[in-house]
Amino acid sequence: MALLNILHYPDPRLHTRAKPVAQVDDRIRTLIADMGETMYAAHGIGLAATQVNVHERLVVIDLSEEKNQLQVFINPTIIARSDEQAIGEEGCLSVPLVYDNVSRATQVTVQALDGNGKPFTLEADGLLAVCLQHELDHLEGKVFVEYLSALKQNRIRTKLKKLEKRTM
Repeated sequence: MALLNILHYPDPRLHTRAKPVAQVDDRIRTLIADMGETMYAAHGIGLAATQVNVHERLVVIDLSEEKNQLQVFINPTIIARSDEQAIGEEGCLSVPLVYDNVSRATQVTVQALDGNGKPFTLEADGLLAVCLQHELDHLEGKVFVEYLSALKQNRIRTKLKKLEKRTM
């Protein structure tokens, strides 16, 4: 397993639409393991392949306290979402140290393949529903800050550029 480099906003590669995974093979299983390791090392709860510059429809999520329940979503699609919305604070491994409120559907139904290529359907609510919507946005080339005002987006870009200069 290997730690992967996480792209940081406003990197234009984060705006690339991911293509479907053609085949669940050893390459994809290695990518799943590497993405899980990368997410855990960065103290995240979700990671889309787009964030590690792999533009295929793959997401890993782990909401467990013990960080031992990795959920894999290959070629995920939201097939239903509730009309009810809730506003909650979100953060992102690609937008370090930035948190803001985003409105999301409170419930979603997702179809995907698991890490073995087996299809499944999952109904999710609460944090899992939010996380799925957030990560699937990445697969469409969208970062959560794009739900915010232009003023907030500019402030975030400025903050991240200053942070990047300090770490160089």
